[in-house]
Amino acid sequence: MFTIDLTLRNVPFPVSLERKSEEDAEALFQEILTAMNSGKPEILEAKSEGKQEKKVAIRSSEISGVQMTRKEGSGAAAGRQPGFFALTSE
Repeated sequence: MFTIDLTLRNVPFPVSLERKSEEDAEALFQEILTAMNSGKPEILEAKSEGKQEKKVAIRSSEISGVQMTRKEGSGAAAGRQPGFFALTSE
């Protein structure tokens, strides 16, 4: 499972979407980057494959960062917290 975390302007927590395959996660990551680079405020719509009931619609001009990570179990089990600024004691 892969997680794509989006950091939005003026929102203190990331929006996370999950994809089952690396190819699907990479395609979504590239779609988000393309929308961010376009300079036009487009609306991006996406569903999470991990939680079927989760859908988001985000204006591309409000995205300030995107991160793709491989999810190896739950956040607590993997010893990592979601988001960009998670601190680890390795």
